[in-house]
Amino acid sequence: MINFAANDLAHGSANRGDRITLSINARAISVAPGVSVAAAIAMAGSAVTRRSVGGAARAPLCGMGVCQECRVTIDGRAHQLSCQTLCADGMHVQTGEAERAA
Repeated sequence: MINFAANDLAHGSANRGDRITLSINARAISVAPGVSVAAAIAMAGSAVTRRSVGGAARAPLCGMGVCQECRVTIDGRAHQLSCQTLCADGMHVQTGEAERAA
């Protein structure tokens, strides 16, 4: 499991026990409350959120939900905007990286 305790101050969490654990492509990651799913994906070491029809890697672009490049599957619901969704404890996220590996 990845634990981003060093990012606590940057994300406004002074209490290190105040963590959210979620799964990104079946890999556990722990982040501070208030972190978007797109940011958690980047912190996990990948910027890829989806694949184009041709298979090209796509990543968040605008950060405000307009471009739709940040779409991922969250808890089985496809096409969720990761830049507009805050991480929740126990959340399961699948990105284009997982789709490519399948």
